[in-house]
Amino acid sequence: MEVVIASSPIDAGISCWDLHSGAEQLRYRSCASTPHGLTCVGQRFLASSQLRDSSSSSGSVLYWSWNKPQVEVKSFPAEPIKPLASNREGTYIIGGGLSGYIYFWEVASGMLLKKWHGHYRAVTCLVLSDDESLLISGAEDGSVRVWSLFMIFDDIRREEAKHLFEHSFDEHSLCVTNIVCGYGGCNAIIVSASEDRTCKVWSLSKGKLLRNIIFPSIIDAIALDPGEHVFYAGSRDGKIYIAALSAESTSSSSYGMHILGSLSDHSKAVTCLAFGMDGILLVSGSEDGMIRIWDTKTHNIVRILKHAKGPVNNVLVFERPLFNPRTSLNSQASLRRHGSLLPPPLDKYANSTDENLDSKAVIGLQSACNRPPDASYLSFHMINSQIKELQQQGSAAAADMEMERLKLDCKKSMQMVQQWKKMYENLHQFCVSELLSGDQAGGCMGNLT
Repeated sequence: MEVVIASSPIDAGISCWDLHSGAEQLRYRSCASTPHGLTCVGQRFLASSQLRDSSSSSGSVLYWSWNKPQVEVKSFPAEPIKPLASNREGTYIIGGGLSGYIYFWEVASGMLLKKWHGHYRAVTCLVLSDDESLLISGAEDGSVRVWSLFMIFDDIRREEAKHLFEHSFDEHSLCVTNIVCGYGGCNAIIVSASEDRTCKVWSLSKGKLLRNIIFPSIIDAIALDPGEHVFYAGSRDGKIYIAALSAESTSSSSYGMHILGSLSDHSKAVTCLAFGMDGILLVSGSEDGMIRIWDTKTHNIVRILKHAKGPVNNVLVFERPLFNPRTSLNSQASLRRHGSLLPPPLDKYANSTDENLDSKAVIGLQSACNRPPDASYLSFHMINSQIKELQQQGSAAAADMEMERLKLDCKKSMQMVQQWKKMYENLHQFCVSELLSGDQAGGCMGNLT
């Protein structure tokens, strides 16, 4: 099921609809999300950063499972988190702080793996490249920076490098409001929007500005056409502008250079945009509380959805996994000790006791049984701890593991016996050959005398 989810900066929960039928799904409670602060983690659960009071020095990150409307897990990071990002597998979550720091957590354990100072002011948006090797961040200081995750986790290279970022684009004069990344990994383009009324197109491989487009109003949302011929820019004047990426556009356009046209129906600012998986349906959210679904081929509105209350500041489109009651019961039985089917809360600080451990995330192979999705990827030290726990419990699984270990030891012992036998046979043959050679030499000497 392809679904649309939407959230609001006020406590209006999270709305969920079927993209193609418009049927409303379960509504999730108690969410007042920040812009770009709503994400789906590995299609397993929803996560959102919360900042109830902009002047507050604290914030939270909340988790919702698909089948329960209430918040199940609450995290309280060291500072308020604004944007959130997650990789496709849901192995890790990245958050941008008000201070300009960027936080990198492992989902399965909640452990804070890395934290670094990314910007001089609050981080406003985070996006991963399509191959997930690069992280692109934007901030209130107007800068757009590109980070290699290989560099971030390579302590030797970090110490040798003059700076952590691969590129720092500083041409925006005001706060960066949104960033999108195209296809091609390190050869992709990125498009950034800012309160300076411009959208800038950058080359990741060349590290330079390719195109600068000036809009009639401030742009808060961008969606990149899958073919990368145009991009859609949601404006504070209620219009969604269509801008050319590579096509030539003359200044004859009534909106300005490179702006091909617009979609116009929102009564207030357009705050967020997202494409459906077919690359044709475009979903827009607005301060008027409405979500509109557009056909980008005909420029017509396909459907209008209404959020519970208040403005909309996040929309996402993705494939929701089908609910399997049997799997849910198995998951509940295996993870009952956690009190939730979801991972533990995110750590507030880095755990110094784990500094020497291998903290790389490991994606495990799925077994044929209905294993809980939360256990499909675990860190190295968590796998070890689970093995020890099973052994201590004396469970059937532990007995099977012990049996496999004994079989492996027996196999190694048999291989060793065969090697010793072969060595004995070789030595015996060598000794016999030497004795025979000695007897023949003695006989020859006797004949000579």
